[in-house]
Amino acid sequence: MVFKRAITTAAWAVATWIPMTTAAVAQQSDWSYEATIYLFMPETEVTQETARGTVDGTLSFSDALKNLDLAFMGVFGASNGRWSLLADYNYVDVSFSNDTPGPASSGLETSLTTQFFSGYVGYRAYTTDTSYVDLVGGFRWFRTQTDFAVLPGAAPGRSVNVDESWTDPVIGVRARVAFNDRWSGTGFFDYGGFSSDSETWQVLLTADYEINDRWVIRGGYRYISFDHEIDGNDFTFDQSGPLIGATYRF
Repeated sequence: MVFKRAITTAAWAVATWIPMTTAAVAQQSDWSYEATIYLFMPETEVTQETARGTVDGTLSFSDALKNLDLAFMGVFGASNGRWSLLADYNYVDVSFSNDTPGPASSGLETSLTTQFFSGYVGYRAYTTDTSYVDLVGGFRWFRTQTDFAVLPGAAPGRSVNVDESWTDPVIGVRARVAFNDRWSGTGFFDYGGFSSDSETWQVLLTADYEINDRWVIRGGYRYISFDHEIDGNDFTFDQSGPLIGATYRF
């Protein structure tokens, strides 16, 4: 049961879509697609500044398996020529508890529901027989519904509630290098927000093994971060950890 819930914690599909000309769009055979399902095994940290100090909840991947309510991750797209379009949706619903330092509180309970959607348009700026580099630009929408319950200790208990959504512009770069007929490496980096009250960035690195023309196995590491000011108080959400996945091309 735990393993099945782990598989449902994440899904990832990566692809690109680009019409070069009207004629190219009409030629359906020139289009290519790929979708990846993956298991992301991150540590999650969420913090919220308040008038009475910062509330900080941390969840390891092993604890997430025990406390997960629902999660989904997926991206879909297609490619044709130098231009590209990528769309990434992520949903996580989890509840967990943390110990707190000192006698003021007997613990912290966190209920966290987050969603984000990233959309990119890319352009293949560099290509060789074994590698390419895409420049990308777009946006990232983020929504959080987070409830912190600081349990009473020497001090009375209290609750902190965050229910907010926002959208940031993002720019980035994606690169791929083929090492031989089977093995390749992919890297993706983006950064957005561009203001003192809103910032987001992401790093994704994978090693990719091509089983055949249709299937690719991937393994790597991902870090994604959100930092946004809500009503004058800083809210942050960070996830980092390894991932494994399988890609289907069609």
